Amino acid sequence: MPAVSSKLSPQATKSRILDAAEALFVSGGFESLSMRQITSAAGVNLAAVNYHFGSKDALIQAVLGRQLDPLNEHRVALLDKFEREQGDALTCEHVLAAMFLPAVRMFKGDSAQSGRYLQFLGRAYTDPSPVVRDFINTHYMQTLGRFFTAFHRALPDLDRADLGFRLHFAMGALAGILAGGNTQRLIKDFTQGHSDEVFLLSRLSSLMVAALRAPLPSPEKANIFSEIVRLHDESELQLAAEVSASA
Repeated sequence: MPAVSSKLSPQATKSRILDAAEALFVSGGFESLSMRQITSAAGVNLAAVNYHFGSKDALIQAVLGRQLDPLNEHRVALLDKFEREQGDALTCEHVLAAMFLPAVRMFKGDSAQSGRYLQFLGRAYTDPSPVVRDFINTHYMQTLGRFFTAFHRALPDLDRADLGFRLHFAMGALAGILAGGNTQRLIKDFTQGHSDEVFLLSRLSSLMVAALRAPLPSPEKANIFSEIVRLHDESELQLAAEVSASA
């Protein structure tokens, strides 16, 4: 536990609280956070936390904004650039690069910091707390809308509902992996030891684009699953009847 110090400036105290809250958030999520844990990890008293942030909710929002505000500014700036340069030739790969390249380049050269940052992103985008979800969905609504519109331009054959489902599934799966930890090892295995960001982006993009561009199920495929469900339901009914008869 950091020692309590009365010599810290207000800004240093605030940063110390944010650092402690962020580390605890990454390791266990918002709901497991307690003010006692935060004050203990930061080496400050509760009055200091209340003075700078006022509440646990406001503190976690400050933690999220400190990391996500600059990231999303970089994302939008890169998307703007690609849209100006590519016009109607904008592809899923361009949109995905605008989304992931700024995150990949954060703390480039510092693998430990990079791993912690990617794990933070995974936690931020998967934490189920309404406080976290509401903050991201409202504070970054414009950014989310920009990227959804860009994906829709690149995939005009998908209706908005299906595109939304695919994006939710693909991004949620990636965020869940990042939130689980061992990010650096996973990336090393995934990229076969390559540290080149182009190699990483190309590998990641190939998986994401495959999910986004997967063909819609044909009527024949839907009929196969309808038959499977029907057989399952018949088996359940038969089993229930047998149990009832033997009772």
